[in-house]
Amino acid sequence: MAQTSPAVLPVILAGGSGTRLWPLSREHQPKQFLPLLGKETMLQQTLRRLDGLACAAPIVICNEQHRFLAAEQLRQMGAQATILLEPAGRNTAPAIALAALQSLAQGEDPLLLVLAADHVIQDVAAFHAAIHQAAELAVQGKLVAFGVVPDRAETGYGYIERGAAMGPGWQVSRFVEKPDADRAAQYLASGQYYWNGGLFLFKASRYVQELDTCQPRILAACRQAMQAAQQDLDFVRPDEPAFLACPSDSIDYAVMERTQDAAVVALDAGWNDLGAWAALSTVLPQDECGNNVQGDVLVEQVSGSMIRAEHRLVAAVGIRDVVVVETKDAVLVADKARVQDVKRIVEQLRAAGRTEQVEHREVYRPWGVFDSIGSGDRYQVKKITVKPGAKLSLQKHHHRAEHWVVVSGTARVTNGEKTYLVTENQSTYIPIGQVHSLENPGVIPLELIEVQSGAYLGEDDIVRLEDRYGRA
Repeated sequence: MAQTSPAVLPVILAGGSGTRLWPLSREHQPKQFLPLLGKETMLQQTLRRLDGLACAAPIVICNEQHRFLAAEQLRQMGAQATILLEPAGRNTAPAIALAALQSLAQGEDPLLLVLAADHVIQDVAAFHAAIHQAAELAVQGKLVAFGVVPDRAETGYGYIERGAAMGPGWQVSRFVEKPDADRAAQYLASGQYYWNGGLFLFKASRYVQELDTCQPRILAACRQAMQAAQQDLDFVRPDEPAFLACPSDSIDYAVMERTQDAAVVALDAGWNDLGAWAALSTVLPQDECGNNVQGDVLVEQVSGSMIRAEHRLVAAVGIRDVVVVETKDAVLVADKARVQDVKRIVEQLRAAGRTEQVEHREVYRPWGVFDSIGSGDRYQVKKITVKPGAKLSLQKHHHRAEHWVVVSGTARVTNGEKTYLVTENQSTYIPIGQVHSLENPGVIPLELIEVQSGAYLGEDDIVRLEDRYGRA
């Protein structure tokens, strides 16, 4: 009887902050959770790319801060997945180890298809073909990297040099750090080098074996973390103290550059890692003047530029090779050749303790979203949208009172000892220190205006007494 091939289990790495795509990408809502190309987010497009490929329900790895974003985006597309929460960022080698141990604990030894949640792959058929080629090598125990076929002498990526032919791929001769321009040109001309796009395929057991040989401390910490893992709602939580003891290392340094069984297959599928605004501009439609224009934008004698308006009219006159990105609370203007330096602006914001690098004016919560539409001395105004059936935590505040005015839908309000309904054009008042909660018992979104008043209006002035979403 012929032996069946192991199942393919996608492992989607959804960590990272995407600072070079600020002001759109922010710490609490980085690029993998944003709809940069079309209506679906990058995470959703990554999952959608698996349609037509015989594979198991994926494992999505993200951090605590993004868990509800990931869960909601999976729910929106009807996708089934395990969401594995990293207690802290420890780079890709430990993250993949957690996924490998999770799958092996289920009594299976699948082929782990390691993908980033924020990459673009335009030719899905070619992507699937490369996966099938890699699987031929992975079932033989090889650890396969997908080598992106280069179309230019790029200095921003590491490279993989191929060695002897091996079935549908090649042995890996070596991994090469990011080269200078001259060396990148030599690599391109030789035809023997690929970009290292950070995509891999291998058996879960082989990865664990190689990690045990190359970086046993990483494997030991991850094993301890998964042995004490807890199931929390839709999430798997590895033990935090055990994982915090884990060294931080990438899969490249920890395993792929050390193993004797590294292989590479060519991936020529329109790959792009969207590392900065200039990279995004290469995959967006262009007008006759080479401009990428999105949103409410007017241009006059503009060329080679990317202009994105999220919430208001943006007009540009007489500029060339410039990136302009407008959001509700920030505007970026940058030379297209200098967009890699956007991260320096983020560093300045972080050093100044400003919130614009952390979150947008609109902030997503497991129950819905709020938009801080205005603020001043001792007051703040928010528009709050609560999903049908959702409920905010039972809570109180030490420094602020709240007035709620329902705009649409119906609210069930707990206010001290009383519980009552508030409907459209009605309002209610929550005094300082009063225990309260807000729920949407209806089938349409609940929208209300909240006016906060008091000496301190920070989000950390929330004392949660009960919370159905498991938040502290």
